[in-house]
Amino acid sequence: MGVPHIPNRSGRQPQEWSRRGVISLLGAAGAAALAGCTGSADASGTGSTGSGDATTAESAAQRPEITVIPADGTTAASFVSPVEVAVRNGGAALTSVRVAGGDGSTLAGSFGADRTTWTSDGNPLSGTEYTVTAVADDGTESVAVFTTTRPGETFLGYFTPEDGSTSGVGMPVSLNFTHAVTDRAAVQRAITVSAEPPVEIVGHWFSDTRLDFRPETYWASGTTITLGLRLRDVAGADGVYGTQAKDVTFHIGREQISTVDLAAREMTVRRDGETFATYPVTGGDPDHLTWSGIMVISERSKETRMESSTVGLGDEYDIPDVPHAQRLTTSGTFVHGNYWAASSVFGSENTSHGCVSLDDTRGADDTRADGYRFYDSSMLGDVVIVENSGEVTVDPANGLNGWNLSWADWRAGSAL
Repeated sequence: MGVPHIPNRSGRQPQEWSRRGVISLLGAAGAAALAGCTGSADASGTGSTGSGDATTAESAAQRPEITVIPADGTTAASFVSPVEVAVRNGGAALTSVRVAGGDGSTLAGSFGADRTTWTSDGNPLSGTEYTVTAVADDGTESVAVFTTTRPGETFLGYFTPEDGSTSGVGMPVSLNFTHAVTDRAAVQRAITVSAEPPVEIVGHWFSDTRLDFRPETYWASGTTITLGLRLRDVAGADGVYGTQAKDVTFHIGREQISTVDLAAREMTVRRDGETFATYPVTGGDPDHLTWSGIMVISERSKETRMESSTVGLGDEYDIPDVPHAQRLTTSGTFVHGNYWAASSVFGSENTSHGCVSLDDTRGADDTRADGYRFYDSSMLGDVVIVENSGEVTVDPANGLNGWNLSWADWRAGSAL
């Protein structure tokens, strides 16, 4: 206790010595009690240093601190959780938060009621670097950079019709996915189909890999249809995510609906409500009946090879140059030109293996032939209705033929 009085340059006693003076006024008993609690080291001034550290720590604890999730430097951040920002201590509030992706995108978000938190409205995109800049009202600023991981397994939706194309009034919007979809609602919710002029459009799942969209009745001529795909990072199945984010637009041309009456062996083509042409035809014979019902042209070839083995008919035929072939079903029904049958067959007998045939010539270049004329007047998405074939109605999933479902049954196939 015999520490000499050594004034500092300001003429004041150091704080440590002043506090010792206060201790001496407490009396020997108080000093002894204090020494008993803190140990002998306190007598040489350690106790006053501890008081200073506590003050510093307390001051630091009150300084605002901004935290970001995912943390700065994260290289495999989740893309299925939102970005979160918070400010703590010091009573500060967030004034601004900006989340900018390296691809030029930004993430919008919302502040909490007291503006001490901010959460992005959506999740960050996969495989993207983000910079988060957050500022509090006391001037505190934090910059965090993180990169999201890429999905381990992905899926695509292949769509029909093509972007920028013009189709007939029966063309649905059809998507075929490269991976089975187990969360149909999530995937369907990420896909929009809109029309101008507006009309109600509903999606229908034919299987876990196929989703089609259509209105209640055929599209109106002149309609513009937009398919919006927002599948990127949408979980179609456990651990399997979509990759597409794009818009596709196509148009509806004139209305052409052809009705094939296989009892009369005649096809009547009506365009925009008026009879455009009639053609004698031949359909499926009694052993190979033609599907009945509403069918849509889904594929067109000036010439194509048709081989019976591909449709389960063994080696009954193999024709390398069938002219003017237009597909009606996935299973192999076409309306096409026919040069190998006698002209007298058309309009009088049903002799085919299930297709609808028109009189034509080999080489597909005779503009006078019925097969040429019908092909030339047609487009993808045109409707062909087969009646009186003796066969049941085609499965709506066999081709783009969902028009064979009632509107109620179609809507029942939606996941939303």
